[in-house]
Amino acid sequence: MQEQPPFDGKAFVANLSSAPGVYRMLGASGDLLYVGKAGNLKKRVGSYFLKPSMQPRIATMVAQIHQIEITLTRTEAEALLLEAQLIKSLRPRYNILLRDDKSYPYIHLTAGDFPRLVFHRGARTGGGRYFGPYPSAIAVRETLSLLQKLFRIRNCEDSFFKNRSRPCLQYQIGRCSAPCVNLISVADYQASVRHAILFLEGKSTTLLDELVAQMEEASTRLDFERAALMRDRIAAVRKVQANHYVQGAGRDMDILACTIGNGIACVSVMFFREGISLGSRDFFPRLGLDADEATVIASFLGQYYLERPVPAELILSHAPEDMRLLSEALGEHAGHKVELKASVRSDRARFLDMAVTNSAAALAARLASRQTLLKRFEALRDLLQLDELPQRIECFDISHTMGEATVASCVVFGIEGPEKSQYRRFNISGITGGDDYAAMHQALERRYKRIQAGEGLLPDILLIDGGLGQVRQALDVLATLGVEGVRVVGVAKGEARKAGHESLILGDSGRTLWPGPESAASHLIQSVRDEAHRFAITGHRGRREKAREASSLEEVAGVGAKRRAALLRQFGGLAGVTRAGVEELMQVNGINRELAERIYAALHG
Repeated sequence: MQEQPPFDGKAFVANLSSAPGVYRMLGASGDLLYVGKAGNLKKRVGSYFLKPSMQPRIATMVAQIHQIEITLTRTEAEALLLEAQLIKSLRPRYNILLRDDKSYPYIHLTAGDFPRLVFHRGARTGGGRYFGPYPSAIAVRETLSLLQKLFRIRNCEDSFFKNRSRPCLQYQIGRCSAPCVNLISVADYQASVRHAILFLEGKSTTLLDELVAQMEEASTRLDFERAALMRDRIAAVRKVQANHYVQGAGRDMDILACTIGNGIACVSVMFFREGISLGSRDFFPRLGLDADEATVIASFLGQYYLERPVPAELILSHAPEDMRLLSEALGEHAGHKVELKASVRSDRARFLDMAVTNSAAALAARLASRQTLLKRFEALRDLLQLDELPQRIECFDISHTMGEATVASCVVFGIEGPEKSQYRRFNISGITGGDDYAAMHQALERRYKRIQAGEGLLPDILLIDGGLGQVRQALDVLATLGVEGVRVVGVAKGEARKAGHESLILGDSGRTLWPGPESAASHLIQSVRDEAHRFAITGHRGRREKAREASSLEEVAGVGAKRRAALLRQFGGLAGVTRAGVEELMQVNGINRELAERIYAALHG
């Protein structure tokens, strides 16, 4: 096969447009190396090939370029947004990359006459309204607790709500108005919902004005009980305002501070909405070609706010070169003016100092944790007498209950810690129940066939939770598939199953090692093995419960797939169906008394 000639960057630049746009640099195998944006593509791309000298890291990337793809845009701001989208979706090797795998929590107000307020994380496709995102689950739960005390909005499941015959404990402790048993009218409940919305939108002044008007109206009508309720609600809202209001943070704004050290960047973000602090959150983006704080903040802004509401003001610890462009692009994306400020005084300077302190502290903690993990990897290298430091460890575990619903787990650890996006579960089938050897063989075979097909990377060390028999299954699978270069190690439980007393069975030699509870290598292996165990048990429990829900109802004559689905949906799962009486079961469409009695009898023995 004829070798492909090297990429001629100067010839490519000679025919390049001077318009704004985005460029994508590709390697020999088509892998994406770098994505960048430019107001003038000819000048920006040309800087990689026409400069007499450049940084070693950039030179290394340029030497790998085999192709450059161009996308023209109407404006440079449009190019900036497209660049952020491509970096987030394609994850190029040399770009600064925000690794934010966790979806943010929201407060969800459902639809209907008596909507519920609940914690929500994930896709926002359930109808109703979503408020957030909040920086943490704690912030959401605190807000929900306040809302329940102030406005008494329900939070129970619809299946629970529809089948109540008397108020629940939430009503008795003053956190719900009991719409389930009609102790509040639709109009009054909707009024409470409107007040909760005003509170969540930060419109406290409007909320207080309405509450005062309602109190005065009730007093005029001599409805003193309702007037007292409004009075107490006004006092509670004012108290919340006093406790949570932050002097100097009168508008929506985020404070961002970046600190870089030892090859790691930390961006700390403090959130303020309508004068109320919602807390802070720390991020650790992967550093790219340009590793200064201002460039990290610029990349962070584009990627982070691409899918989130943008506040009116962003206070930055370091000023990016293209602040005006960033402000324009974020404003265009948000639909309102967005101000970026790096030079601030008074209260904003105080907030920024706090964010810088948070960022430095979080980075120090991360470096300490990383150093500890690195020492453990080095100890494992020495224990196993490896030539190089292992970069990737995979661990497999099997979980079942007396052979039922067998699930195998695979977890992945690198020198940065657990790589949860690489975790995999395997539902095991076609084997004799309780045959752990066959289950392990099937899981390993499925895993490494996929890796051979290009779906993932081979590990340096393969940990097997089990003894010599399990290790032999792994060696057999790897040999059959022709996989080489993977060190197989079995982790057998020690005396009295105490943590730290495990023995390690080396697949290449059959030798057994006892590192002991004080060994740093043993601590690493315990962490990886325990995570594999947790991940397997979680999957097994979910599969088992799902199977039991289906099987127990399948045994009832006259309950087909549609009626089974209707029952589970109406009562929120098998536990709810089991709690229901015959009369409640009859309320489900298609269930008459005779069938309801059969279902009840089947579920209660």
